[in-house]
Amino acid sequence: MAQFLSTFRWPLTFTVVGLLLSFLLGYQASGTLGGALSFLMIGGVLAVLEISLSFDNAIVNANKLKDMDPVWQHRFLTWGILIAVFGMRIVFPLAVVSIAGRIDPWSAVVLAAVEPQEYARIMNEAHISIAAFGGTFLMMVALSYFIDEEKEVDWFRSVEKWLRAGADIRGLEIAAVLVLALGFSMALSGPSAMDFLFSAILGLVTFLAVDLLGQVLDRADDVRGLAAKGGLGAFLYLEVLDASFSFDGVIGAFALTQNLFLIAIGLGIGAFYVRSMTILLVEKGTLAEFRYLEHGAFYSILILSVIMFLQSLMHIPEWFTGLIGAGLILGSLLASIRHNQRERRA
Repeated sequence: MAQFLSTFRWPLTFTVVGLLLSFLLGYQASGTLGGALSFLMIGGVLAVLEISLSFDNAIVNANKLKDMDPVWQHRFLTWGILIAVFGMRIVFPLAVVSIAGRIDPWSAVVLAAVEPQEYARIMNEAHISIAAFGGTFLMMVALSYFIDEEKEVDWFRSVEKWLRAGADIRGLEIAAVLVLALGFSMALSGPSAMDFLFSAILGLVTFLAVDLLGQVLDRADDVRGLAAKGGLGAFLYLEVLDASFSFDGVIGAFALTQNLFLIAIGLGIGAFYVRSMTILLVEKGTLAEFRYLEHGAFYSILILSVIMFLQSLMHIPEWFTGLIGAGLILGSLLASIRHNQRERRA
């Protein structure tokens, strides 16, 4: 219990502060107790939404963190939370509206505060580009995990053995993602088609650039004293990965409220819990203990990437996305437990 409270000290603190701020924000916006309670409830729902959509993110973070230099582990878990909460939940939506609406950043802030409906409209119009970028990046993350000749453990053996065999074909995952992105862009019409394809290519280039940078830095013992091996490259990779996971939650949040500040508070609460779950997974060595847990997370990422592509054509409820991810992770956990039991009996 003491370790739990220690690990989740900041999330619990931010939950209390965040829900209080949600209540005050609602009272300031409506002037009524009912409005304040409504904001309080939405803030809590947004936090749960973020946690349900991002648990697989915590597992992937832990997978990368366990091999990182301890100094960079600490930096990711401290600096990273600031980037995750303030960068993706506040700066990112403002940047999208600023670019899409062709207005300066301060005007985007004013728009969010004064005309939240217009702000939400601009965000929704940029949804196709965001879905294409995030879906492409996450699809590359998942396929790079499965199409790997050094991967030794399989959960769904026939599928993963087939994917692993594809590692002999250089650039297979890149070709697969490009073909799928091209197919979706052809299903769209007018400017949306080009927006989707351009954003998908940008997501692919971002993944390749971050991956290349990580490889370069991993081979260096020191980069002018700024990065230890497995440090800066892995840090940047995890931050971009975090951003890609956040796209779905940020866009989905506008279905519940158009208030940017309430969205930032609710999703920020969830982000703190994701970070603490990551710490718990690393310190407990959970990934080593449950051999299929990573598989569940990466299958979840793969399906999430496809859902993000599909969202360019149709609306898919966020609860459905979260339910699939939770189901896959729960299934991988149960499969791991059964494997451990068989090993003990043998």
